Amino acid sequence: MTRFNSRRKKKGSPFPFYIIIVLLLAGAGAYVFLTFFEGEKPLIVGNDLPAYIGKKTNITLTISDTKSGLRSMKIVIVQNGKEKDLFTKDFPRKQKDGSGGTTGDEIRFSIDTNSLKLKEGEAVIHAIATDYSLRGLMKGNVTEWSHNVMIDTKPPKVSIIHSERYIKPGGAGIVIYSVDDAVKHGIMLNNKYHPGFPLTDGSDSKYIAYIALPYSAEKISQAYIFANDISGNKTSKSFAPSLSNPRHTTDKLYVGDGFLSKKIPEFEKHYPEMEGDMLQKYLYSNRTIRKSNNQKIYEQCLNPEQKQLWDGRFLRMAGSRKGDFADHRTYYYKGEVIDKQVHLGMDIASTRHAEVKAAGTGKVVFSEYLGIYGNSVILDHGLGVFSLYSHLSQINISLDDILNKGDVLGNSGTSGMAGGDHLHFSMLVNGIFVDPKEWWDQRWIDVTIDGPLADAKF
Repeated sequence: MTRFNSRRKKKGSPFPFYIIIVLLLAGAGAYVFLTFFEGEKPLIVGNDLPAYIGKKTNITLTISDTKSGLRSMKIVIVQNGKEKDLFTKDFPRKQKDGSGGTTGDEIRFSIDTNSLKLKEGEAVIHAIATDYSLRGLMKGNVTEWSHNVMIDTKPPKVSIIHSERYIKPGGAGIVIYSVDDAVKHGIMLNNKYHPGFPLTDGSDSKYIAYIALPYSAEKISQAYIFANDISGNKTSKSFAPSLSNPRHTTDKLYVGDGFLSKKIPEFEKHYPEMEGDMLQKYLYSNRTIRKSNNQKIYEQCLNPEQKQLWDGRFLRMAGSRKGDFADHRTYYYKGEVIDKQVHLGMDIASTRHAEVKAAGTGKVVFSEYLGIYGNSVILDHGLGVFSLYSHLSQINISLDDILNKGDVLGNSGTSGMAGGDHLHFSMLVNGIFVDPKEWWDQRWIDVTIDGPLADAKF
């Protein structure tokens, strides 16, 4: 028994060793194969790819290969069987110590249709990426990527039908034009964008844009219609309105301790961040809060109704004028100048808590407390035209209500920075405060808006 067991041990002892050697060699071979002959292809991803290519179009592709690393990238555009090079790049190999190499890159290139002599019509952007894998007889894994585009280098056609001849600082007007194949168009006037709206419900490609100049404009440095199409082609056509001389009035306002003790608690309630004594809080309200309030008003005018809701001249509340548009006001406290501001509306005083009516048909887009303006309502009359009613003692309407001209929206009062019961009324065009006197004048409406509109519709 002893001899038999001994022979069994000697005979079987080498067997596990050979298995280990074989497994180690197989593992090493598998590692080498999976590492150097890996089969994962590079990844090509297009970022916000255009469907149309204009005269010069920028394109971005993201490529990556996390295994053996990127070897090369080539991009061409193919049209009518002819191939034009757009981009070529070779990437360095990863070093033995693991440093270097490229696992990802963002490729930016431009397609200049003129220099490439591309024609109008269909084309294909084609990209080929390879990696450093030893597969494919050491050629590496290959990824091919394609994107169909339409070459369109013809800019939109723009024609001016009517443009404003005269405009004053704080004044408004219209431009009527026609444009074809544009995805964005409108008017640029002194670096301010004024959008165009369809002139009719049909598809006759005629548009109207309401324009305005701020009260502070000293010259017209820029006035043109622009149109951009889906391919990025751009067209602009200038017009040349004449600037009327500005006429600004001046006013003096005296701030007393009685006024401060009455008003500052109201502002402290809504703006607890105010610091300092009563005068410092007043100046904070008259400067910082005023600026914030005007920005809020501007924001309410960014998405107007796409059709005209109003008709004819806007209504003026009965009463005496207490403040003019663009008054340059100087504020005094105890005989000393403490501040200067510009009044961006008309102040009208009637009886205490007088009814305030909608100056024109419009939609309520704002109805709440607004700092120096107090309880306020903003109406959207369509096509970028808005009206503002401030210092109200009471608001009788709700957000999104549609008011007809003459509907009562509230009552006059002293909320906000008002010393006595009155209505502060403002008109705005695309967020720019304009002179309400123009909009109260039927002759101005006839000459500036209705007349040119009637002519343009034929």
